[in-house]
Amino acid sequence: MDHEHEIKNCASHEASCSDCGLLNCYRQESRFPDFCPGESAEKEMIDGVIARYSGDEGDAHAARAAAEVEGLYYGKLTRVEEVLAFARRIGARKIGLATCVGLIDETRLFSKILRVNGFEPYAVLCKIGSVDKAVIGIEEELKLRPESFEALCNPLLQAKMLNDWKSELNVVIGLCVGHDALFCRHSDALVTTLIVKDRVLAHNPAAALYTSGSYYRRIMEKEQNL
Repeated sequence: MDHEHEIKNCASHEASCSDCGLLNCYRQESRFPDFCPGESAEKEMIDGVIARYSGDEGDAHAARAAAEVEGLYYGKLTRVEEVLAFARRIGARKIGLATCVGLIDETRLFSKILRVNGFEPYAVLCKIGSVDKAVIGIEEELKLRPESFEALCNPLLQAKMLNDWKSELNVVIGLCVGHDALFCRHSDALVTTLIVKDRVLAHNPAAALYTSGSYYRRIMEKEQNL
């Protein structure tokens, strides 16, 4: 039984791109599966999205800049260098850094790199405002150090500060899961990520996927109580 038939036989499963074993959208060297979301999308929807890539500004400018960086430097540049290359191509000089307090050393190094390369960095720490977690209803036992002052992460204020500074590209450096999502929602400028926080795996979250059949087998257990 092939992969597509397996998906069809699973009545409770709504198939998506992660279920596709053909990936024909990439090179068009095979065929599209019957459940292909791209093939089932309404033409008006696709045309409307493609129209956003037309012109010389906004989404179109950023999309072409990203494709150019990929085409020129695929497998040649580090993520740090790719951020610089992308920023140059979209004409961004003012680079906002939304950083975790736990990665402030990395942020300082990246700030130096930005300055050396002609950019103007401005960092806003996650604990900006220094407001205790209790203010938003976090119970003491949920603090890392109960019965003591513990500042909440404040992604909305980080975004507001960088919006007021009029950053032209924002870079996330190790914000917590959820805090990064809130920051991206409220950022006026485009957002890219330099470091994804994973305290257990030295900020390499993909390692949990690569070891899901061995060291991290527990992640495959059903309905974990997380």
